[in-house]
Amino acid sequence: MTKQEKNSQPPELVKRINELAQKQKMGTLTDAEAKEQGKLRQEYLANFRQGLKDRIEHTKLYDKNGNEITSRKVRNLQQKNGWRKD
Repeated sequence: MTKQEKNSQPPELVKRINELAQKQKMGTLTDAEAKEQGKLRQEYLANFRQGLKDRIEHTKLYDKNGNEITSRKVRNLQQKNGWRKD
């Protein structure tokens, strides 16, 4: 698994967000860049949320005794998408 796959954020997106954050700290951020920064942050959060949702939807949880304790909601979603046979 590459760092990109693990992070699920395009490197260019993170790089640009960091550049704009530096400019903001220095006090040289223009109004157009502030708007861009807000848009990029929203995109970052959307990517993060989707990645988290995908990870949860593909996860099965087990207790110490080996009994599956995945929530019913997640199990139903997994069955609906064909990821479970039970």
